[in-house]
Amino acid sequence: MSRLSTIHLALTILPFGSLVLTSPARPTPSSDAIPFSPGFDIHAVLSLATSLPSHSWEYGTASEALLELFDASHAVYGAQPFPVPTLSPQNSPSLAYAKEKIVIGVPPNGLSDGDGAVGDPASLGVSAVLLGKTDETFAQAAKAEAQWVLEQAPRWWNGAISHRVQYAELWADFVYMAPPFLAYYGVATNNASVLHTAVEQCLLYRQILIANTTVSSASPPTTHPTPAYGLWTHILGPVNFDPGLWSTGNAWAAAGTMRVLATLVKAPSSLFKSEGSSTLASTTWKIQATASLVHSIREILDGAIRAPADGGLLRNYLDDTTWFGETSGSALLASVAYRLATLSSSRFSLLGSASLSKAEVQDYVAWAERIRATFGTDSHITTNGTATPAVNPLGWGDRAPYTAGSPEGQNFVVLMYAAWRDCVRAGVMGCKV
Repeated sequence: MSRLSTIHLALTILPFGSLVLTSPARPTPSSDAIPFSPGFDIHAVLSLATSLPSHSWEYGTASEALLELFDASHAVYGAQPFPVPTLSPQNSPSLAYAKEKIVIGVPPNGLSDGDGAVGDPASLGVSAVLLGKTDETFAQAAKAEAQWVLEQAPRWWNGAISHRVQYAELWADFVYMAPPFLAYYGVATNNASVLHTAVEQCLLYRQILIANTTVSSASPPTTHPTPAYGLWTHILGPVNFDPGLWSTGNAWAAAGTMRVLATLVKAPSSLFKSEGSSTLASTTWKIQATASLVHSIREILDGAIRAPADGGLLRNYLDDTTWFGETSGSALLASVAYRLATLSSSRFSLLGSASLSKAEVQDYVAWAERIRATFGTDSHITTNGTATPAVNPLGWGDRAPYTAGSPEGQNFVVLMYAAWRDCVRAGVMGCKV
């Protein structure tokens, strides 16, 4: 993630039926969006989730959280994500928010100032595509950003797109920022090649960042024990380097891969050609890609579940017991568990042969439910809605628990809520109110 300061823009007041947006970017939720109590004050969490962001990736994460919360049927996890819907920003908290935050410029800063990052401005790409349905300026900005990421960004030796503009460097964070946008853009423009690239990027990042484990005595963060298999290291590059199994980094990777998976399986069947056609867009490739993405997501989830917890929360560095349990990575990975379980339990078996067994669904849901329950205890959500303790969002190696409110961490709690709500509504066994 780039760490930069940008000007914070407040949302203007917009009508939204039973929902009102008030400055600064504070949605008052409708009963349909927030029908259940998760055991803590999700309304207060949401207020901070929209008011705290000040960086490009935080704006992108907040926009996605608002989309999944308020426009659930049109998010990639919903029933009607494609063809890309025409939504008015006046009626969509997500698009109203994104429209205020996007600053159209020259790629790679085509949607926001990325402060040297390739991925961070691209985190607003899905919003730009949606806004482009009613404003061609945003459509052109989304196109330009996608083309720059695909054609001009530096690459690692295996073809993985760099998270940094000036040199090739891989960050686990990137997987939540760019591949979901590329996948969505590919489907939106009926371009199977771009969708293929998005899937490939998730797997190329896994190839490089998946941790090596040892059966001998491990000493995190430089070496990792066997139970950590499947988890990812955070950063590999010539300038920045973090060999640790950062909880939030693994969450970024799993959640980004999950969004790409949902986009892939929800894409119109017309995008995929019959056997004997191009392997980049064949139905056989789709089946294989689905299985590969599910496998990658499950590796991370399983590694996190095996990791030694602290008071019901994942530790900031998952296999290092000297670290405290924190809310950010815990919430986002719980959201992934809910999403995978729900998608696997879908009526039409969207995951095909990669679907989870009933027992596996129950195990993932039970783990996510324990995380959610933990948030309702020990003042992990304070009276003003702050999720605590979080990791310092601008310094993942900071040993001091962060209690001022993490912009990304607040949105992870919203994403967890939306995933749990949808899991409950889908009737997935174990998802309880």
